[in-house]
Amino acid sequence: MSFKYGIFICYNLCMDQNYDPNNLSAGHCVPCEGGTLPIDKISAEVLIKNISGWMLSDDAKTISKEFKFPDFKTALEFTNKVGAIAESEGHHPDISLGWGNVKISLSTHAIDGLSGNDFILAAKIDEI
Repeated sequence: MSFKYGIFICYNLCMDQNYDPNNLSAGHCVPCEGGTLPIDKISAEVLIKNISGWMLSDDAKTISKEFKFPDFKTALEFTNKVGAIAESEGHHPDISLGWGNVKISLSTHAIDGLSGNDFILAAKIDEI
């Protein structure tokens, strides 16, 4: 398997969680089991390069992106589509909805950091 921005640590992480970092939207979120470690900052920096416009927090515990829309109605429709994807994946973002904008933050609260689920859901949101 060839990785666009791959390094060995990311390869091991992705194989453990069974997703391809070059095609994140094809993956599916899986519940984090007890003892699951969050993605380290180096791996998060690699993975975020595969999702356009998402920002990694300084502590590498959250990724976020702001989406702009021409009005509230369009922003709300987008938010509802994100909600439907989140429900189908069983992984839920924090969403801030305002007139013409939606900010989405992703983190896996059960492990107090990022998991592959966050990057998979981000990629799926980008396909809306």
